[in-house]
Amino acid sequence: MSAFGFLDSTDVASLVLRLFIGILFVVHGWAKIRNPKQAAAWVKSTGWAWAAGFAYAFTFLEFFGGIALVIGFLTRIVAILFVLQMIATTVFARAKLGKKLMGGWETDLLFLVGALALVFLGAGAWSVDALLGL
Repeated sequence: MSAFGFLDSTDVASLVLRLFIGILFVVHGWAKIRNPKQAAAWVKSTGWAWAAGFAYAFTFLEFFGGIALVIGFLTRIVAILFVLQMIATTVFARAKLGKKLMGGWETDLLFLVGALALVFLGAGAWSVDALLGL
């Protein structure tokens, strides 16, 4: 029985989470996609191995993956990629930047858990995935 009567609460949870996580990733990605060379240069300046490759991949994943989550397209695949990205950025923030949990990498953990929830929930009924039968 749904908490909303005629609405399935799993579909509502998927929709809300997809929109929230997706929009935030688009915003994060937009700042970088306008100047991906600058984002890559900053990451490279920290001395992280394969910095430019990761910076470009993460930039495009955040922007286009965020859009995919908003519309619910390939949701589980995109969510898995975000989980992997958030593991990498959490390790980077802690190991390379020396950030603490509070005021540092707690946002990465929040994104990681949200993306992980989408891996298990899927896109829900109100998504491109559902329209395509994925």
